[in-house]
Amino acid sequence: MIDRSARLRVVVSRLISAAVLGLDTSTVQIEVDLRRGTPSFAVVGLADAAVQEARERVRSGITNQAYKVPRERIIANLAPADLRKAGPQYDLPIALAVLAASGQLDPAAIAGVGAAGELGLDGSLRSVPGVLAMAEHAAARGWRRLLVPARNAAEAHLAGGTTEILAAGSLREAVDLLEGRAEPHAVEPASRHVAGDGNDGPDLSDVRGQGTARRALEIAAVGAHSLLMLGPPGGGKTMLARRLPSILPRLDLADAITITRIQSVAGLLDAHQPLVTRRPFRAPHHTISAAGLLGGGRQPRPGEITLAHLGVLFLDEICAFAPSVIDALRQPMESGYVDVVRSMYATRFPAQPLMVCAGNPCPCGFSGDLGGRCVCSAARADAYRARLSGPVADRIDLRVDVPRLDREEMLGERAPESSAVVRERVAAAVAFGRERGQMVPNSRLGPIAARTAAALDSDGT
Repeated sequence: MIDRSARLRVVVSRLISAAVLGLDTSTVQIEVDLRRGTPSFAVVGLADAAVQEARERVRSGITNQAYKVPRERIIANLAPADLRKAGPQYDLPIALAVLAASGQLDPAAIAGVGAAGELGLDGSLRSVPGVLAMAEHAAARGWRRLLVPARNAAEAHLAGGTTEILAAGSLREAVDLLEGRAEPHAVEPASRHVAGDGNDGPDLSDVRGQGTARRALEIAAVGAHSLLMLGPPGGGKTMLARRLPSILPRLDLADAITITRIQSVAGLLDAHQPLVTRRPFRAPHHTISAAGLLGGGRQPRPGEITLAHLGVLFLDEICAFAPSVIDALRQPMESGYVDVVRSMYATRFPAQPLMVCAGNPCPCGFSGDLGGRCVCSAARADAYRARLSGPVADRIDLRVDVPRLDREEMLGERAPESSAVVRERVAAAVAFGRERGQMVPNSRLGPIAARTAAALDSDGT
């Protein structure tokens, strides 16, 4: 153990962290320099407002954890200087670097150590988004240790690798862990286990009638085909769409990690369930902007199409969306990803949800209904449907009409099939495809693979 009184001050102390840009990561080196002069605290390195405000959180956190803030000129540099830094995750590494530079923390204890965490004014550590991506970054680059808030510990352990994960609840506990005076918290290794059968959501047995639409859902679930349901109000379009996740194939570990990483970066991850084991279901309101749907912003954030990756993106009242927003889906539906390019950054988000659209055939909703209640002219109905442009409609694989149910179908006593029964058929169809070497859904097969998988004999032709 090093005697605190015998420690020598260092001119510049260094610590590493990871910046998250979209879903990508980059190493950031935190350098702290102490110089004689009027006491001040400056943070440089293209830092946003949240990083600049770290000065006050670090000052207060250090003081309230019974350490001393050096009464000198403190400069914290976040390198590289041309990479924009955002968020409160740099509080902890800046605080540790200040303690190391002032001799209150052994500089050797932070060699090869990365850190991320937000400091409270009392010195406690709060969780930050994107820790799974940071832990994967640390493992890929061979960092010796990664120090994170205790609430992010289970999430960080999902990354695997040889990097040791240290979890702390406060700044003092972090220092004790780094200097060996405290034992690291144990984390259950079973956290990487994908459990659950997806039956805790709405069940398909709630839906009466609509045999054609139910069959379309089943085909869409097997092949990850996009689906458009049209019909008057009360037909059950929304009800059907919300039950689609219950018949989708179970997630494997790799897909679960991918979804978890996305939700972690977006700040949606549940600390009590660090590994996402259910396919996401996203249903944005029709007033959403193109940036909200596809992603972007001053600091790149995933949009709804990425938050629904490997799950279901439900666009209800599709013709009520702004035409420019709908048209923005052309490239993602074709390529499976979104490239967001701005003046300060360029990033790529995955975008492979099962897209389900529902809409009315006209503004009043009753065009073609047997009740004859439609009050829309043919021209008005055509203009309404034209809000869904031809190029986007052409990329939707399945279209099904969902009429209103008659009295007999609504009150029928025959019990519909449950989601568990349908999902067994879906799983069997997916397994059949994998037996013939097909590892992606039908909708994502290339031209050559599609011809091979669906080769017709002479009779079929």
